[in-house]
Amino acid sequence: MGDVSKQKVSAGISDREAEVLALVGQHRSNAEIAAELYISVRTVETHVSSLLRKVGVPDRRALAGRAAELTRAEPTGEAATTLPAPLTSFVGRTGERAALREAVTAHRQVTALGPGGVGKTRLALAVAADLAGAFGDGAWFVDLVPVTDPEMTGSAVARALGLGEQQGRSLDDSVLAALTDRHTLLVLDNCEHLLDGVVPFVERLLAHCPRVSVLATSRARLMVPFEQVYPVPSLSVDGGTADAVALFLDRAAALGSTVPAEQVDQVSEVCQRLDGLALAIELAAARLPTLGLDGLRASLADPLRLLVGGRRADERHRSVRAMLDWSQALLTAEDRCLLRRIAVFVAPFTAADAVAVAGYAPLEPFSVTEGLARLAEQSLLAAVPSARGTRYRALATIRQYETEQLVETGELVDVLARHLRWCLTTAAALDAAEPTGDWRTRFDAAADDIRAALAWAAEQDDHRADAHALASTLARLTFSRNLIGESQLRYEQAATLTDDPAAAAAALRHAAEVAGCRMRGEDMYRLYRAAADIARTAGEQAAAARDLATAAITVFRLADTFSAPPPPTEAATLLAEARTLGGDDPAAVAAVALAECGVLAHLDDAIADEPKTVVPKADSPSETTAPVIGQPPATPAVRAISAGTTPAATAHAASGRTTPPTDATRPIVGSAAEPTPAATHPNAGSTAAAAAEPAAAAIVLARRAVELAERTGEPLAHSAALDALAAAQCWVGDIFAAAETARRRVELLAELPVSPASALERGNALAEAAETLIGVGDLAAARRCGEQLRDLPLLAERGDFATSRLLVADALAGNLDEVVTASGRFLDAWELAGRPRAPHLAIAAAAVALAHGLRGDDRARADWLGIVDALGVTADQNAFSAIADAVLLLHHGRAEKALARLAAPPEELDVEFVWVWRHWYTALRAEAATLANDPKSAEYRTAAGTVVAGNPVASAIVDRAIALHDGDLARLSAIAAAFEAAACPYQRDRTRSLGGEA
Repeated sequence: MGDVSKQKVSAGISDREAEVLALVGQHRSNAEIAAELYISVRTVETHVSSLLRKVGVPDRRALAGRAAELTRAEPTGEAATTLPAPLTSFVGRTGERAALREAVTAHRQVTALGPGGVGKTRLALAVAADLAGAFGDGAWFVDLVPVTDPEMTGSAVARALGLGEQQGRSLDDSVLAALTDRHTLLVLDNCEHLLDGVVPFVERLLAHCPRVSVLATSRARLMVPFEQVYPVPSLSVDGGTADAVALFLDRAAALGSTVPAEQVDQVSEVCQRLDGLALAIELAAARLPTLGLDGLRASLADPLRLLVGGRRADERHRSVRAMLDWSQALLTAEDRCLLRRIAVFVAPFTAADAVAVAGYAPLEPFSVTEGLARLAEQSLLAAVPSARGTRYRALATIRQYETEQLVETGELVDVLARHLRWCLTTAAALDAAEPTGDWRTRFDAAADDIRAALAWAAEQDDHRADAHALASTLARLTFSRNLIGESQLRYEQAATLTDDPAAAAAALRHAAEVAGCRMRGEDMYRLYRAAADIARTAGEQAAAARDLATAAITVFRLADTFSAPPPPTEAATLLAEARTLGGDDPAAVAAVALAECGVLAHLDDAIADEPKTVVPKADSPSETTAPVIGQPPATPAVRAISAGTTPAATAHAASGRTTPPTDATRPIVGSAAEPTPAATHPNAGSTAAAAAEPAAAAIVLARRAVELAERTGEPLAHSAALDALAAAQCWVGDIFAAAETARRRVELLAELPVSPASALERGNALAEAAETLIGVGDLAAARRCGEQLRDLPLLAERGDFATSRLLVADALAGNLDEVVTASGRFLDAWELAGRPRAPHLAIAAAAVALAHGLRGDDRARADWLGIVDALGVTADQNAFSAIADAVLLLHHGRAEKALARLAAPPEELDVEFVWVWRHWYTALRAEAATLANDPKSAEYRTAAGTVVAGNPVASAIVDRAIALHDGDLARLSAIAAAFEAAACPYQRDRTRSLGGEA
C-alpha cells in the first residue's frame, strides 16, 4: 500500500469522503460537489466537517491543500469533467475531431453546425473530453433538448452546474456570478429551437466571464459576435476503412453481428446510400441481425430513390427522413404507434410513464414495456439507466419526425391531452409529497415535461382550466425546489389562465409573496396593486383594501430592492384608498394599521441633523483613531432589506440604553412591560432624546397593529405586526422587550406550513431574533435561531446569509471549531455569487476572523479580515470589529490596547450604529480599563453595571472586572459558572485562567 493510501486509511477517510475531499481540492463549492456526486448540500457539509476533524486541519483552505496528497492516484494530468458518459464508443472522425478541437482552442465561441443526425453531439462531447484538462475548471455539458421555453435557457445551464437560485438575483445572474473567474468550457447541445434564449444568454456569458468558452451544437447559427462556425461533415464513406464503414461495423459487432472482410465493400455501398449520416448508419446497423447485409441493401433501395437533386445540406436532411421512413416501414404497426406516441415526452421517461400516455387502443398497456425494449434494440430509443430504474429517450431528430407522424395520423391532440393528464397527475403527486429524500430527483425528472404540457395547454381553449391548475401546481413545486424566479413566473401565468377574478387575484398575491422572497420590491408592489385592481373590479372591496395596504407596506419593508421606490405620498394615497375600501373588515383594518407603522422608515428624518459619533475602524487591534463625525445612514427600511431582514431588525439601530428587566416581567429574555422612553435612560445621549417622541408614537401604532392583527387569527399578519412592535421597542431603547417580541414571532411561525409568505416571514423573524438575542446575551437561544435560519430551504443557496447569525453567536460564545466549519459554507456561497460587495455580511466574516485569532491562526485571520474589507465596511461592522479586536487583545493580555480600541464613550456613540453591541462594548470597556489600571475604571464599572443589567454574559464580564479589581479571586469560580450557564465557554475558560486555574 502506498504512503498516500496509508495516510487515507489511517485518517479513517471513507470512499465517499475521499470523493468529497478530491473536489474540495479542486476548490469546488459545496453546491458543485453536491451536483457532481448527486447528494445534498447538507450531506456535503457533513462530510467536510468530518474531514476537517479527521485530517486535523483548521479550515477548508487547509483541507484543500491536503486534498491532493490524500487522494492522489496515478497521475493523469486531466481535470475533472461533468460530461455525460456515452453509451456507445466514439468511432472515427480523427480529422474533424482535431479541427474542432483547434477551433475551440482558438476561439471562445464555436458552433458545431449541421443537420439532425450528422453526429454533432458525439463530436462535441469527444472534443470537450479532449480539452477538459486544458480548462482549469473542466468542461460542463448542458442538454437543451428537453427545454421548450427560450427563457429557461439560463435555468438549464444553472441546473447543469448544480446552481440554485439566490435571493436578489436571477438564475442567469447566478450562472454569470459563478463563472465570472472560472476557466471552463461550456457545451450547449441542441440550441436551434431556443435561439431567442441562447443568443442573449451566450452574449452576456462571454461578456461577463472572460475565461469561459462555449461550444454549441445547432442546426442554425447563433449569430453572436465572434461566433466561429464549424460545419460538421458527414462521415467519410469512400473505401473499406472509411469512418462510416467503421461505425457500421462497430455497432453491428455490438449487436453480435460480424461482417466478413469480403463483404465490407457492400457495407461501404450501404453507407454511401445513407450519405454518411451517423444516425442513419446506426439505424441501419441495428437491422443487420434481422435482415442480413443483402436484405439491408435491398430494403434501402426504394426509399433512397427519392434523393434526387437539391443542395447537399438538403440532401443530407432528406437522407435522414428517408432513413426514418425506412425504419418505420420495418416496424410492426403496434411499435410504430408506440414510437409516435412517446415522442411527446421531452425528457427521459419510464415504462410506467409510457403506459400512462401511450397505452391505449390499439395498444394494450401490458405490451408497452416490450415495445420499448424492441425500439431500443433498433436504436430508435436510448435506454438510460437512472437511480430509479431504466428510462427511455428518443433523439431530438426522431422525436421531431414522430411528431410529424402524429399530425399525419390525426393523433397529436389526443396524445398531447393524455400527456397533459399524466403531467397533472404527476405534478399533483409531487405537490402532495414532502420535499424530502428523492423528491428533488423526481421533480427534476418530470419538470421539463410538465413545462411542455403547460405551454401546450395554455394555447388550447379547451384546456385553459387544466393549464391554470398545472401552472398553479408548478408554481408551488418550483418554490419547493427553490426555483423561486420560475415560481413567481408560474403564479403570474396562472393569473392569466382563469376567468375567475378571485382565483386570478389569489395567484397574483402568491406571485407577490414569491417576489418578496426574491427581494424584488418593485415586483411585489406591482403585483399587490394588480391583485387589488382585480379584486376591486370583482367587488371584493375588503380584499382590495388588504392588497393596497400590503403594497404600501412593501414600499417600506423592501425599499432597498426598488430601483426607484415610489414617493411616500404614493404610499399614503394607497393607504387612504385602503381605509375607504376596507370599511370595518377586521383583516383590512389590521393591514392598514400595520402599513401606518411604515412611518418608522422615516423617523431618521427627526434626528438626521444630529452629529454622530461613531466607532472608528482600526487597521489592526493595536491601532485606533479618534472618533469621527459621520453622516446619517440610510433609513431603517433601507438597512433592513440590505441586511435581509425586516424594518424591525434595523430599527433596533435606533435604540438607546436598555432598561434592565426583572425576573418577574421577563419570562425569557425581555420585559413585556411598557418601555421606558429613551430620553430617561441613564447616560442617554442627545440622539436618544431626539428620538424619544417619535419612538413613543411608534410604540402606540405598533401595539395597535398587533392587537388588530391578533384578532384576525392570521399568524402571518400577527407576525408582521410583531415585527413592527419589535422595531418600536428598540427605538425607545428596550432591547429586552424587542428580543422577547422577536422570540414570540419565531414561536408563532414555527408550526406554519411552508409557503412563500411564511418562508419570507420566518426567515426575517429568525434573523431578527438571533440579532436581538445576541444583543441581550442569550447566546443559547441565539444559536437555536441561528441554526434554524441556517437550515431554511429558502436560503439553501444563500449559505453566506444563512450562516451569518450563527457565526456571530458561536464566535462570541467561543465555539471556535463550529465557526471554522460553518465558515466554509459562508465562503462557498459568497464566492459562488461572485464575491459581491455585501456590507450586511461583514460582521459574520469579522466573527470568523475573531475565531481564527482566538485559535492562534493569524494567517487565516488576516485572510478573513481581507474578506471583511471586500464585503464592505459599515459603521455597525466597525462597532463589532472594535468588540472583536478588544476580545482578542484582552485574550493576549494587552488591556491598554483593548481600551484604546474602545475609546469612544458608549453614551456618545451613535446608537443607530451600535444598538446590538452596546452591552458587549460597555462591559468589555469596563474590563479593559480595570486590567489596564485606568484611572476611570471604577466609573466605567459602575456605569456598565447599570447598562448591562439583565444580560447574563455582559453582567458576568462586569462582575469579573469588579472581582479582579477587588482581588476577590474566590468569586471567579461562581462567575465562571455563570458563563457556563450562559452558554459562553470562552469567557468561562478565560475566567478560570484569570483566577489562576490551569
